[in-house]
Amino acid sequence: MNTSRIKPLLVFSAGVAALVGLPVASVLTNIVSGGTGSVWSHLAATVLPEYVANTLALCLVVGLGVIAIGVATAWLTTMFDFPGRRLFEWALVLPMAMPAYVLAYVYTDFLQFVGPLQTFLREFFGWSKADYWFPEVRSLGGAATMFVFVLYPYVYLLARTAFGERTSGMLEASRSLGLGPWQSFFRVSLPLARPAVVAGTALALMETLADYGTVSYFGVQTFTTGIYRAWFSLGDRIAAAQLAAALLGFVVLLLLVEQRSRGRSRFHNTSGRRRHSIGHRLPSWPGWAATAVCALPLAIGFVLPAYLLWRLALADSEAWLGAHFVTLAYNSFTLAAITAFLAVSLAVLLAYGARLSAGVLAPALNRLVGLGYAVPGSVIAVGVLIPVTRLDHWLAAQWQTWFASNPGLLITGGIAALVYAYLVRFLAVALQSVGTSLAKITPSMDDAARSLGLGQAATLHRVHLPILRGSLFTACLLVFVDVMKELPATLVMRPFDFDTLATQAYTLASDERLGEAAGASLAIVAAGLLPLVALSRQISRAQR
Repeated sequence: MNTSRIKPLLVFSAGVAALVGLPVASVLTNIVSGGTGSVWSHLAATVLPEYVANTLALCLVVGLGVIAIGVATAWLTTMFDFPGRRLFEWALVLPMAMPAYVLAYVYTDFLQFVGPLQTFLREFFGWSKADYWFPEVRSLGGAATMFVFVLYPYVYLLARTAFGERTSGMLEASRSLGLGPWQSFFRVSLPLARPAVVAGTALALMETLADYGTVSYFGVQTFTTGIYRAWFSLGDRIAAAQLAAALLGFVVLLLLVEQRSRGRSRFHNTSGRRRHSIGHRLPSWPGWAATAVCALPLAIGFVLPAYLLWRLALADSEAWLGAHFVTLAYNSFTLAAITAFLAVSLAVLLAYGARLSAGVLAPALNRLVGLGYAVPGSVIAVGVLIPVTRLDHWLAAQWQTWFASNPGLLITGGIAALVYAYLVRFLAVALQSVGTSLAKITPSMDDAARSLGLGQAATLHRVHLPILRGSLFTACLLVFVDVMKELPATLVMRPFDFDTLATQAYTLASDERLGEAAGASLAIVAAGLLPLVALSRQISRAQR
């Protein structure tokens, strides 16, 4: 293979990896920075212990919750046949379209003292405020509950795939040894699925660590709220970077735990037969109990909040329908479309470079790029703004010298820096989808194209891209939806007087204008529905 042709793609991959790693490097360099140490010392002596305690508590509750719901629903829909099973197979992923901060706004309105539920209870039973106790939704427990019912699909999807890939022979062997259904689950199926369960839980916890809207709205002090406070309220970027580095430490710890869990476990499929969908029919009440177990998280995580959002939006439609809403939608769609196009384009080049490379450097660079998704948006925002702002001031000074005019902030004054931050975080989503699909194309097709006189660029254009069309579209949709929902980085980095649907929903909800926030929130949810439905039904068909 001609290495001279591979070298440009390797250089390109190295450049992309460097750009993705720059925000993290920028944050890490401030760990030992002196900066305005008085602010950092104040934070460490006052609120830092609370940040650590709340973050750990959230991770513990969310981790246990997503494991319980994700594993239970995955096991039931994979192993048994019961009323509604085919619906639940794909519908259980729908809560992923509902950002946690949107769920927080909806349930705050629904569960508060003057909300529909408590009002109904008081009127029906004749109670006064002193006659009953009701849990406070705006609390750490409330925030953890929001995360659990939005993020359990990560565990559900991976666990269901793991359960579906086990062989019927292994379960038959366990039954022949006298193990009942529950013993087979705990001693055979669950150990096989443990790496997948741990991986899904790690993804859910990384999303929890990255969240800003939910914890901020509920008044739960975590590292993300601390970063925002240090940056905007205290005006100390160094302290914000140091808090971001501490948050990054939590993410690294999660990744190490997930990797170590997979590294210690080795479970292999020794039968040549793939499991055909067993679908053991559950009788009467056990079947309806399974239906209830699957219906509850779907109802809490999607059906009820979607209905409440729709009702709020219709009740106050005049407040949000109009030219301003069109502008917000245009801003969100523009950012999402630009980022999705760039992410997929970069992913194609990175994946193709790894395919052509005979060594380990290109795949290693792609793995480095993939780590960007694990970095919370608030950390990326801080890591991008510090070096890019310095570059902006240098460019402005040079422009002033060359042309005797002040151009303003060329990068951070527009959407360029924001798109860069999105790419750092979501390029991994596109790369995973494109790389997996490209790896399925047999190398013999490259050889055939080469025998017909096509070069590497022509082979990519005329052979691979047509085959990858569906995967490229899927990758575009996934990145598009992620950008539409993203809040922390957008809040920190958006240009002056530039709002998106996500930032508008957060701002209005923070001002208790929940009816007006419903319109923007509903648009975000609607944008995420179509790709989720298509992907989940595709997975369901593939596992039958």
